[in-house]
Amino acid sequence: MVDVGILFGGCIVLVIAVVLAVLAAGVFFYNSFIVKRNRVKTAWAQIDVQLKKRADLVPNLVEAVKGYAKHEKGVLENVAKARAAMLSAKTAKETAQADNMMTAALKSLFAVAEAYPELKASENFKHLQVELSDVEGKIAYSRQFYNDSVYDYNNSIMQFPGNIFAGIFKFEKEEFFRAEGEEKEPVKVKFE
Repeated sequence: MVDVGILFGGCIVLVIAVVLAVLAAGVFFYNSFIVKRNRVKTAWAQIDVQLKKRADLVPNLVEAVKGYAKHEKGVLENVAKARAAMLSAKTAKETAQADNMMTAALKSLFAVAEAYPELKASENFKHLQVELSDVEGKIAYSRQFYNDSVYDYNNSIMQFPGNIFAGIFKFEKEEFFRAEGEEKEPVKVKFE
């Protein structure tokens, strides 16, 4: 005959072990989600830094072009509008849209510059082109790192059993940084 006390005690130990295992898994997943979400936020901050650097170059570019291309007021206004949108963007989606606007505006600006040989020969303009090219490369890298971080984070909160804990702790998916349509092409910076 089985002793009821031993059987009851064994069940209690088993229940405690299961509860502790679930708690340990909860702590593990919670901490993992926090690390990955912070990596996404850090990656976003890097994009923001590079976009601000680019936005800071824009007034200098506009001034350099203004002196040579006085009849291109519309292009210069579009660049100014794109810069304002970039600086006022708050979310990933708004920033991506502003970035697309800025990319298109800079393409137009450099297309205008092609028509002015004196501008292309200007040392100041050449220097700004080099700086912009450098920043564009850093933006591309930052976008890639951000999207890789979002991919990792989103997978971790969507895969079983992480999705259960993500639901309990209210972790939500992050948006990828996406370029749209023609803005997917890089700004062309031409050296001659």
